[in-house]
Amino acid sequence: MVNFKSKKNRVLLLALFFYMCFSGVSYALEAGSNAPDFELPGEQGTVKLSKTAGSVVYVDFWASWCGPCRQSFSWMNDTQEKYRSQGLKIIGVNLDAKNEDAKKFLAQIPSKFTIAFDSKGIVPKSYGVKGMPTSFLIGRDGKVIFQHLGFKEADREGLEKQIKAALEAKK
Repeated sequence: MVNFKSKKNRVLLLALFFYMCFSGVSYALEAGSNAPDFELPGEQGTVKLSKTAGSVVYVDFWASWCGPCRQSFSWMNDTQEKYRSQGLKIIGVNLDAKNEDAKKFLAQIPSKFTIAFDSKGIVPKSYGVKGMPTSFLIGRDGKVIFQHLGFKEADREGLEKQIKAALEAKK
């Protein structure tokens, strides 16, 4: 039982209340959850997740200032080229506040996959993104298969195995 007569306890309880109500805390999606749809402006026009229905989709949340994001781009480019014909679609969702920052990054490291821009950071909240890069593999049925936080060279093999398994799963 909490002693509400104690000023310290009342302050702590009030702080916890405000944190829970106003912090915008979001929780990561669980495997098997439906991936939230989104519609964002992109390099080649509007990017809408629901238009990829029937494909395996790798959604990667990234920013121009993120070092591991820079490393992941060559892997995503290679992976998109390797598995495109089997139904893989990679969507990179940029979270920079200014699209110009993303475009400078892309001028240095071009993408061979779809790029969308979310300068207001709305979509990562619905996915429960906690750091960058964060990626989600979504099955042909629109359900999340797994989530991956960060990127390092050692991740390449494991991520590719997950993608291959998703592509080979029953359609």
